[in-house]
Amino acid sequence: MKTPLLFLLLGLVSPAFAQVYTPPADGGTPAPSVPTDNSPTPQNQAAASPLGQEIPMLDMSAETITVGGVAIPIGDNRLLKARFEKYLNQPPETDADAAEYRKNVADILASISPFRSAGPDLYAGFKLLPAASSYPGDANLCMSLAESIYMAMLAKNNSNALRTLNKSIEDEKHAIIRQADWDARNDRDKSLGEATPVGNGGGGKGKGANQPATNPGSGTNSLKYEETLRRIVEIEALKKVNILQTEAQTIQTKAQYQVTMVQWFAQRRYEHVLMAARFYNQIWKDGDATLRIDKDSDVSKLFSSSLGISPTVASLDSLSNEAIREVAKYIEAFDLLLSRDELHSASQRLLEAYALGEYLGPVATLPLDKKRRVAEYVRDLYELYGTLQARDYVKGKELATRLKTLAKDFPSSKVDSAIAAYTLASDLAIEEAKAHLIARESDKAARKIQAAAEIWPTNPKLQEFRDLVNNSGGVVVARNDFDRLLSEGNYREIAKRQYEFAPAIQGDATREDAFKQIMGNLKEIEESIGKASEFSRMGQSYGAWEQLAEIRERFPDDPKLGRELELLAPKVADFTLALDKARQFESRTPKQTGSSLSWYLKARSIHPPSAQADKGIQRILDELLPAQ
Repeated sequence: MKTPLLFLLLGLVSPAFAQVYTPPADGGTPAPSVPTDNSPTPQNQAAASPLGQEIPMLDMSAETITVGGVAIPIGDNRLLKARFEKYLNQPPETDADAAEYRKNVADILASISPFRSAGPDLYAGFKLLPAASSYPGDANLCMSLAESIYMAMLAKNNSNALRTLNKSIEDEKHAIIRQADWDARNDRDKSLGEATPVGNGGGGKGKGANQPATNPGSGTNSLKYEETLRRIVEIEALKKVNILQTEAQTIQTKAQYQVTMVQWFAQRRYEHVLMAARFYNQIWKDGDATLRIDKDSDVSKLFSSSLGISPTVASLDSLSNEAIREVAKYIEAFDLLLSRDELHSASQRLLEAYALGEYLGPVATLPLDKKRRVAEYVRDLYELYGTLQARDYVKGKELATRLKTLAKDFPSSKVDSAIAAYTLASDLAIEEAKAHLIARESDKAARKIQAAAEIWPTNPKLQEFRDLVNNSGGVVVARNDFDRLLSEGNYREIAKRQYEFAPAIQGDATREDAFKQIMGNLKEIEESIGKASEFSRMGQSYGAWEQLAEIRERFPDDPKLGRELELLAPKVADFTLALDKARQFESRTPKQTGSSLSWYLKARSIHPPSAQADKGIQRILDELLPAQ
């Protein structure tokens, strides 16, 4: 429990006042009988609650919603809650512009649908995108889709141009090959048409047959033939470069297009995902629909962890259709529950529909009067949660009763049991505090009443207990006054009211110790003042001053003792001056023992019976003549 303010003040009593009263070594101080405030500061740590600090309300613990086996993230719950409350107070999107927008979206999907009688018409769907993007609720996403399609078509045309170029250079390669083959077979030098004998000599008769004459610079041996071979190799390399460029460009364009689709799916723009998927299938008809995303990305994990498969364009299309269907079913369930006044379940179904498809038609066109009924219920539900957190069970009970009236299905069991348990615990603690107070066990009463206030700070019985304390006599008041005077160091006032405090603190060991110590020390001070008065009446002012100065060393902060010394000061100025001078010379470094001794002797000559002068003289002599 937090230490009451009075405890803190008592613990911080200045050491200067500890001459008349010295607190125990462990720093303990008397505890107040009861807290002076019946609303103590709440504890830092939350008290244990049978509700687990929660009650059934529109606050889903998970930040995902599952559709078709895939957990779709819905974002931070606090942000979703704020957006949902804003949605409940917005008018429905049922104006002419909204209707035109939804008609355009439906026409786009119909024009590129594979079930269209004349087949998908990419151009017709493309022409409707600018009109759809003009609606503010579209957030210009249709225009972004149109730009993505346009860039994809440009990339596709460039790929077609590269394929045409590859065909032309392939044709060139075949023409060169045909020409090279003909030259290799028929290229001869006509001036060397005679046969060349093969044998030992050119003019004699040999044993071998004659061979046709050839020219080293023609046919397959010619430089032209070598150049033809080099050109064929060059054409092959160029064709491969164009093929790789075509494939890379296609992959890059697909990846850029798919990024837009994935982003819209994460934003729960399912209609735009459907449009993008169908345009994708019309732009690229190669059957390659695998999403080119990082395998460690969140989107990839959504599919791999839920279904164990890699995401594709078709899977995005399918999940988007499933989400649209789920939202429509949620709204149907909401309407049914609302018609039966089952507001609690209806509000949950509406939140689920909003979290999954806040941009879809069934959610956006919901009538305002239906949303307002949910808004009022949710507002009271959140207020009930706040009152339970603040432990205001009176207000909580009122809200719970109102919610039961509004919603037939309000789950009140946990709320009612929590309110009953906490209010009973607080009431019992107050009753125990009353019993301890009557038995003069003020410390136990203080702990019980503090516990009761922490459980239920607004308990009306706390004021009853406070009134009881105020009307219970002077015992508690006397204890509080004693603690206050002790913390202020006003010990003379405690002595003045000793007969009031003595019975009030009876049985409290700590307070009794403090009281006895204060009274004993003050009695000793008063006795010394009495002796000094006797000396003064006999004209022995020096003896009176010395009597008070001795006890002043032990209790330097007693105000009455200080006043008595001030009254005697003018009468004993020469004596006190001599003592002060002697002490100054004695405390110097190095000591001036001669001067100190002479001043002590002077002080004794002024007041021969002076004990202080004798002690000083003896100290000086002990230093000058140490014992052998």
